[in-house]
Amino acid sequence: MTPTEQLRSRLLGHRPTDMLWGWLGPLFVAAMGGFLRFWQLERPHQLVFDETYYVKQGYSMMEYGYERRVLPSFKTPDALFTRGTPNVFGTEPDLVVHPPVGKWIIGLGEQLFGATSSFGWRFSVAVLGTLTILMIGRAGRRLFGSALLGTIAAMLLAFDGQHFVHSRTGLLDLIVGFWAFAAFCALLIDRDHSREVLARKVSALQATHAAHRDAGAGTTGEDHSPSTAIRYGPWLGLRPWLWVAGICLGLATGTKWSGVFFLVAFGLMTVFWDMGARRTAGVRRWWWGAVMLDGVYAGLVMVGLTVSVYVASWTGWFVARDSYDRQWATAHPATTFSWVPDSLRSLWQYHQEIYSFHVGVTSAHPYKTNPWSWLIQGRPTSFFYEGPKRGQEGCLVTQCAKAITSIGTPTLWWGATIAIFILLFSWALRRDWRAGAILAGLAGGYLPWFNYQQRTIFSFYEVAFVPFIALAVTYVLGLGIGGPRASPRHRKIGLLAAGVFVIVSVACFAFFYPIYTAQVIPQPAWQLRMWLPSWV
Repeated sequence: MTPTEQLRSRLLGHRPTDMLWGWLGPLFVAAMGGFLRFWQLERPHQLVFDETYYVKQGYSMMEYGYERRVLPSFKTPDALFTRGTPNVFGTEPDLVVHPPVGKWIIGLGEQLFGATSSFGWRFSVAVLGTLTILMIGRAGRRLFGSALLGTIAAMLLAFDGQHFVHSRTGLLDLIVGFWAFAAFCALLIDRDHSREVLARKVSALQATHAAHRDAGAGTTGEDHSPSTAIRYGPWLGLRPWLWVAGICLGLATGTKWSGVFFLVAFGLMTVFWDMGARRTAGVRRWWWGAVMLDGVYAGLVMVGLTVSVYVASWTGWFVARDSYDRQWATAHPATTFSWVPDSLRSLWQYHQEIYSFHVGVTSAHPYKTNPWSWLIQGRPTSFFYEGPKRGQEGCLVTQCAKAITSIGTPTLWWGATIAIFILLFSWALRRDWRAGAILAGLAGGYLPWFNYQQRTIFSFYEVAFVPFIALAVTYVLGLGIGGPRASPRHRKIGLLAAGVFVIVSVACFAFFYPIYTAQVIPQPAWQLRMWLPSWV
C-alpha cells in the first residue's frame, strides 16, 4: 500500500465497494414508499389544514408572481377553489409570512396538473418526499459504510407516519426538510472528496520534503520531519459540493426561515470535520489550518450562496411592482443608507413586518405544543377530521371517522428518544463523527424551537428533521449488529433485533394507515388508534 493509500485509509476508514447493492436497496424502498405516497394522493379532494394558505398561494405565484389577497366578498373561498374556481383573488397583494420557494414548488404541481386537481396540489411535495427516501438510503450507506444500514434507514423513513402524511399534503415543512437534508448529503460527499484531496496533497508534500531531507542530510542539523514541513496543510480547492450545500440551504431558508438554523449547525459540523482530517493527516497546526484554509472559505461559500439564493427566490416579488410593500421605499425616502436600492429597502421593511408577526404569534390553538413533547409524539396535529354517519361516504355503522393525523410512527420516535442519548455518549466520549453528524442535523432542526416555547408552535414542524431521527435509530441498530470484527453470534442476534424492529415499525405504520389517509372507519376503530389522551 502506497503512503497516499495509507493516509487515505486513515482519513476515510472502510468504504465498501458493493455499488450495485448500495443502490438497489434504497431504490427498491424508495419505489415502495413512493407508491404509497402517490396512491390516492388526490384524497380528500378538499384543502387540508394549512393547504388553505399554501395551495392557493402557489396558484397565485404561478399566475401573478406574488401572493394576492383572497377577495373578502368570498365567504367560502376554499369551497370555490376546490370546486373549480381557483381564481378567488382580488388585485390587492397579501402579507404572507413565509418566503416564496415552497409555494413556487407547490405551484409547479398545480401548473402541471391543473389548479383544480388535488393530485396536483400535492404532487411536488410527494416527489420530494419520495426522493428523500432514496437520499437517506445513499446517505446511510456513506455514513455507516454499509448498504444494509442504508436500506434500513430508508425503510424507517418510508414508513414513518409524520413523513408520510407530509409527503401527501401541500405544506411547506417537508420542503424545508428536503433541502436541509440535501445539504447534509452534499456535505457528506464533500467530506469524502476533500479527504481524498487532503491525502493526495499531504502525501505529495511529505514526499517532496523527504526528497529535500535526503538531499541535504547531515548538512544543517535542522528538524526535517514531515510535521514541520506541513505546518498548516494544503488548501483543498474549490470543493464544489460545498457550493451545492449552500444552494440547498438557500432553498431551505427560502421556504421557511427555520432553514437558516441548519446553515449554522452544518457550518460548524464541516469545520469540525476539517479539523479532524488535518489532525489525522499529521498537520502540525491542524486547528489553525482548518479555520483559516477551510472554515473561512466554507463560510464565504455557504453563507454567500444561502443569502444569494434566498434573495433570488424573491424574484417574482421584485418583478411585480404591485407586490406587498414593493413601493414602500418610494413612499418613505431614505434618510440614511441612501445608496441602498429602493427595492432592497422595501424588501427589508417587508421582512421586518414578517419578523414582527412571527415573534408575536402567541394565540391559543387546540394543537399548540411544546417542543419537549415532540419526540414522544405528545400532541400530534390533526390535519383533517370528519365524522360521517351511517350511509354517508361508505359508513356502514352508526358513526364513522375520517381523519388525517400527523402521528409519527411511535416505534421510530420513541426509539429515537433513547437513541439520542446513545449518540451523545458516542460523540462526546468515543469521538464518533457519525454520531456527531446526526446530532448536528437534530440540533439544526430541533433545538432552535426551544427558544420559542412561548410562541404558538406545532409538533408537525419536526418533519424537517425526521431523516435524522431515522438515522439516529439506524445508528443504534448498527451498533447492535456490530462491525466486520463482531462475532457471528453477535451479528446474528443484532440482525435479528434490527429485523424485528423494522418489521414492527412497518406493522405499526400499517395500523395507523387509515388515519394517515382519511379512510372511513368506524368510530371505535379511530379511538383504538388514539393511544394517548393527548392525541384526541
